Parts: sequence; structure tokens; C-alpha cells
Amino acid sequence: MSMTYPLRQTILPLFAAVLFVIYGSQQALAAGRDRIEAFLTTTGFDVALESIALASASAPQMLGIDPDGFGSDWTRLTEEVFDTKDMRETAVSILEQTLSDEALTHAVEFYASDLGQRLVESENASHMVEDDDAKQLEGQKIVSDLIKDGSKRVENLKRMNNAIDSSGTALRALQEIQVRFLLAASASGVIDLQLGADELRQMMKRNETGMRQALQLSALAGAAYTYQDFSDTEVVAYAEALEQPLMQEVYELLNAIQYEIMAMKFEDLAARMAELHPAQDI
Repeated sequence: MSMTYPLRQTILPLFAAVLFVIYGSQQALAAGRDRIEAFLTTTGFDVALESIALASASAPQMLGIDPDGFGSDWTRLTEEVFDTKDMRETAVSILEQTLSDEALTHAVEFYASDLGQRLVESENASHMVEDDDAKQLEGQKIVSDLIKDGSKRVENLKRMNNAIDSSGTALRALQEIQVRFLLAASASGVIDLQLGADELRQMMKRNETGMRQALQLSALAGAAYTYQDFSDTEVVAYAEALEQPLMQEVYELLNAIQYEIMAMKFEDLAARMAELHPAQDI
């Protein structure tokens, strides 16, 4: 499933509790674990979860720290914190109690189709590209060329991205992940943070316009790169599929799960960075 990872470019604190309130009435109709496991693979959300680990590359820079100074300890720590089995188990446990059988069936039917499986293959490959800067540059060039040609594809890609995040949670999620990460780093003594949580959120709110534009441009370049081998007709068909109410239900839930896992993992990473010591030349 197509997801963006803003932290690689630059949730919600009570999310779990909120989910159980919002979706609790669906528990009796929730899909079983085996079907959810198959759902993750068919839709590609399993790879989207795995790629969260790549976002850890941006963590030291957010704190003004050079990750190379940690040597092999940094690799070891990120592998431990961003354990793929753990992230998958968290997602499955939440989905067991929140994802309705009807929504699961609807999503699987689309992603199991010929077009759906081709989309998943391209999305999975895009998720796991480690050099995100290079991907962004290539995507930006594709967008630039499309605009020069007067192509309607750019608007179709924007339509698709809007359907993926119809409630506009990406910006708020990014802000909350950053706040929680910085506060956790300060609490563990990794950084000396002079601002409190409210002050951090106010500062980010003042920069919302620029950040929102940056996220939209990043998402557009990412989509241009990911779906470059698909026809305009296929891109429109995907946008239409994403706009369906049941697919909207699926994406709202998966986006929230992804962002909360990222926030929890970055908090854990910040706390454990205190264990690390800069590598010494011998």
C-alpha cells in the first residue's frame, strides 16, 4: 500500500485508546488473525511496516548528531529497536480488534487483482529504496517533465495522494512524532532541550504552511517515481479505488497504525541512544 515517510525528508499519543473507542463496536465483526496476516502480504502493508526502519536514518540529524560517530553500535541499536517482527505483531494485534471483515475483504479483492498486485510490487520496491534523496530527485524530474508536457497525470497523482490521506493526518502525525522523539531524547539526556511540549507544538504550528507544502511535494515526487510504469488510465483507476468508502476506512486505520508505531519506535530509539558512545579511532 502506498505510504509516505516524511521523517526521511525533513500518531498520535493516545492513539491506541482512541482506536478502541472508535472501533470497539466492530470487535465482534473483526477479521481473524490468519486473514489479517494474509491481508498484510496481499496489500503490501507488511513491507510498508518493514520500511519504517529506514526512517531511523533521519533520527541523529534531528538531534544535531552525526550517526557515523556511533560506529557499528548505531546499526545494532536501530536493528533492535525497529524489529520487524515486533512492528508486525503490534499492527496485527491492533487490526484484530479494529479492522472489519467487510473492509478487509474489500481491500484484498482489489489488491489481489492483476492491477493490484502490480501496484503492490511497485510500492514494495519503492518503500525499500534506501537512498530516498535519489528517489525524490528522480520523482521531481518526472513531475517537472509532466508539467512541461501539459500532462494531466500530475493532477491524477495528486488525486491519488489525497485519497491515501483524505483526513490530512500526515502533517499532524509528523509533528507529533517529532515532539515525542525530542522529548524522549531530552528525558534520556541525549540532548538538552530548552522547550517544553506545548512550546514545541506551537513552534511547529507556526511552520505548518511550509511543512504542509513540503510534504505535498514530497508525496507527489514519491508517487511519480513509484507509479512511473503505470498508464494514466491505471493511475485514475487506482485513485478511484482508493476513494471508495471501505478503502478509505482501511487507509485511515493503516495510516494511524503506521504513524503510531513510528512514534513509539522513535521514542524507544531516543531513550536508548543514551546507551551509545561515540566510536573512537584506534
